[in-house]
Amino acid sequence: MTHRPHDLPAEFPDMAANIARLKHADAHFARLATEYDEVNDMIHRAETNIAPVDDLAMIGLRKQRGHLKDEIYALLKAAQPTS
Repeated sequence: MTHRPHDLPAEFPDMAANIARLKHADAHFARLATEYDEVNDMIHRAETNIAPVDDLAMIGLRKQRGHLKDEIYALLKAAQPTS
């Protein structure tokens, strides 16, 4: 498969270390990250015509990815040390 855009480390490059750490330390974060990756894969497969979907399904997948991204971002922000 080709390069997959919107991977979490690409979306949050300044938080890549926290993403890796939380995937191992926080089961809820790991579940969200896995679900995000699965949805992102479905979108990528649809966009590259490997597994096309109709427009309504694509809109739903993109909304789901956005919602997951928002949840993940909130957890990443909460896990950042305060200075």
